[in-house]
Amino acid sequence: MAEPAPCPVCKCTYTYEMDALLVCPECGHEWNPDETPAAEEGFVVKDSNGNILQNGDSVVTIKNLPVKGTAQSIKAGTKVRNIRLVDSDHNIDCKIDGFGAMALKSEFVKKV
Repeated sequence: MAEPAPCPVCKCTYTYEMDALLVCPECGHEWNPDETPAAEEGFVVKDSNGNILQNGDSVVTIKNLPVKGTAQSIKAGTKVRNIRLVDSDHNIDCKIDGFGAMALKSEFVKKV
């Protein structure tokens, strides 16, 4: 008997068969081994509403964001054009008029 495939979510090797599905005992994920998994897209960045962001999108800040080293803050409703996504804690790199180059967290913006 062949050993079942590891869990695609947590990579646990202790998966077991239940009817036509494979089940992971660690994370509880269930999947059909006959279905081909969708191609993974690397990392996905979502805005505060759950919309998927892409390089070059325009976003609007949803709250006032303090900027370290200055007394000014980025006001809610500030439009940011031509964003660039990066794989880090602050996952949006951009330029904001009056502030210059910035790194923002995607949870504080919404897609326009």
